[in-house]
Amino acid sequence: MRTTRRDLIATGLATAGALAAPGLLRAQPRPPLSRTIRAVMQADVASYDPIWTAANIASYHGALVYDTLFGIDKEGLPKPQMVDRFGPSDDKKTWTFQLREGLRWHDGTAVTSADVVPSIRRWAARSSPGQLLMQRVADISAKDERTFVFSLKEPFGALLNLMVATTLPQCFIMRKREAETDPYQKIDQYVGSGPFVFNTDETKVGVQYVYDRNTNYVPRPEPPSGMAGGKVVKVDRVMLLNMSDAQTAVAALQTDEIDFHEIPPIDLLPQLEADPNITIETIFELGFVGLIRLNHLHPPFNNVKLRQAMLWLIKQEDMLRPTFSDKRFFRGCGSFFTCGSAMENDANMEWFTKGPDLAKARALLKEGGYDGRPVVVLQATSVPYMFNASTVLAQQMRAAGFNVELAAMDWATVVNRRTNKGPTDQGGWDIFITSGSGASFANPVIDVSMAETGDTAWFGWPNNPRHEELRRKWIDAETLEERKAIARADQEEAWNFVPHMYYGQWQQPTAHRKNVTGWLHMPDIIAFWNVTKA
Repeated sequence: MRTTRRDLIATGLATAGALAAPGLLRAQPRPPLSRTIRAVMQADVASYDPIWTAANIASYHGALVYDTLFGIDKEGLPKPQMVDRFGPSDDKKTWTFQLREGLRWHDGTAVTSADVVPSIRRWAARSSPGQLLMQRVADISAKDERTFVFSLKEPFGALLNLMVATTLPQCFIMRKREAETDPYQKIDQYVGSGPFVFNTDETKVGVQYVYDRNTNYVPRPEPPSGMAGGKVVKVDRVMLLNMSDAQTAVAALQTDEIDFHEIPPIDLLPQLEADPNITIETIFELGFVGLIRLNHLHPPFNNVKLRQAMLWLIKQEDMLRPTFSDKRFFRGCGSFFTCGSAMENDANMEWFTKGPDLAKARALLKEGGYDGRPVVVLQATSVPYMFNASTVLAQQMRAAGFNVELAAMDWATVVNRRTNKGPTDQGGWDIFITSGSGASFANPVIDVSMAETGDTAWFGWPNNPRHEELRRKWIDAETLEERKAIARADQEEAWNFVPHMYYGQWQQPTAHRKNVTGWLHMPDIIAFWNVTKA
């Protein structure tokens, strides 16, 4: 049965029974709409474990429920969040951190170092910055209930910068019980210490996800700045609503039935801009980068020649135009690093400046011995830009000689299926389409997809020791010019090895009611603290 707009807005939305997980908290009674933010987000909340998956929406959930040791401010600097005092030893090989007093889990128990240490280890297992950090770490230990220690193999000045990275997954701190869960398995309880409590009684899977203000949360005294500073909650409830039809969401926004729409269709922006009750706001200032992820474990893309063929058949603007019809909002980009970022460069971009070239792509297919086997492309039907980009990519691949099968499914199913390392006849995949913030692709360290470490890499599992060597050099570089030179060498390597491809960049403005203000501009996360509803 299809959920209608009126069904969604009936704000209790029929109370759902508690999710099948013990220990979840029950929050306060339902607050009035004047104290509730109703937000239609980019996708359904496919997982409540923001470490197990790097899906953006899971990190939105994570930022509501959990807290972080440090936050990155609007200037890009790491600032303490759960941490009070910290610093290195004289030889710079030991860093000691002390938690703030009074940190409590939503179940009322104290946050301790015994929670923090396994949380860091679990995050590091799934995070690109975390994996790089752990290469320099000899041990992480709890000294006492509020103090934990990093013992380093050598002095490492980038420690805080890696811990504060906003790339997904972020370093959310969980209780010891959940933090000790295998990082490749989902947690089954969702008790955080963050500014909101996950309300399981009124959450209805696939329809709405409800978060109530944590009345016991003590924010930092500093003003908010990016992910840093005081997380002051100014409403009583946040509801993340799942509306698969964007036009329905736009209509709901204009009739004051919702307060915020994360990805309004570009072709409807003039309609919203003309509405005196609506504000259009770009929260992610570096925009978004479209990512085409390849599976390196099985044919055909375990063959570098066939990965190179993909570069020569892609026309990025054709993949973006069906969704971002206004040229103001999208562009092609051949850099391995976000266009407009400090690491953008033009190394080894002949495929972009002279392509697409189907003859070149066909020659590489022949050279690589492509045998005509089906290439399974996971096509997310619930996210318009992913659906459109997949459709056009399939056309471009067929024109070059690939035998393409589009496997249509909603985004939540893509998120689960992409974890399958088996071949396509065992439920695996060859390609999926996704995206990330421009900030996360701005250098070789931040985004999880930048790791090329084989089995421990992100979905697709590329393995390239040369790239990993360049990433380590980039971290250790002392000047911006040194980092730019290393980034250029890394891009040269990338477009020979082809760990993945891009299908361009775009800006995606959000839309919200004018009486809902205070949205913080930061990479990768939509924050609901600091937001006021008049």
